[in-house]
Amino acid sequence: MLKPQDILIALAIIIQKGEQWRQTDIAAELGISPSEVNAGIKRLIHSKLMEPGFHGKKPSVVVSALKEFLIHGCKYVFPAEIGGKARGIPTSYAAPIFKNEISHKEDDKPVWPDAKGHVQGYALMPLYPSVNQIQNEVLYSLLALVDAIRSGRARERNIGIKLLEEKLNEYAA
Repeated sequence: MLKPQDILIALAIIIQKGEQWRQTDIAAELGISPSEVNAGIKRLIHSKLMEPGFHGKKPSVVVSALKEFLIHGCKYVFPAEIGGKARGIPTSYAAPIFKNEISHKEDDKPVWPDAKGHVQGYALMPLYPSVNQIQNEVLYSLLALVDAIRSGRARERNIGIKLLEEKLNEYAA
């Protein structure tokens, strides 16, 4: 059975764009243990979202399958949890990737709760607690798009789906 951190692992591997990656590097970037990355890869392979590595090659993400899961299944398997007012890091339609796509009220921004965050809004619990520590802008953008699909209204979901497909298609080749 998939766990929320498996989505982070798959996205972190995708953005390596075919370059060599190590489980320890993925673990450090995501703030999880290398053994959890290894277990996540096994779950992703079992779920057919990754192909096992053959002949010395590393396992690879099946981008089309992951895209289908993120668009159609993620919101049911990992439903969004909305909380009250919070300070945090903008996500979903409040994230920078949505700039020029959606306007919103100043206090109507979904945020990953974080005491060091610079934005006031309402709490949208992240897929995994360590996401607010991620430094990679591309990975942050992908996770914000997933949050828009998991939590947004129809317009936000549709824009999130369009942007997610565009981003993932960049890495599918």
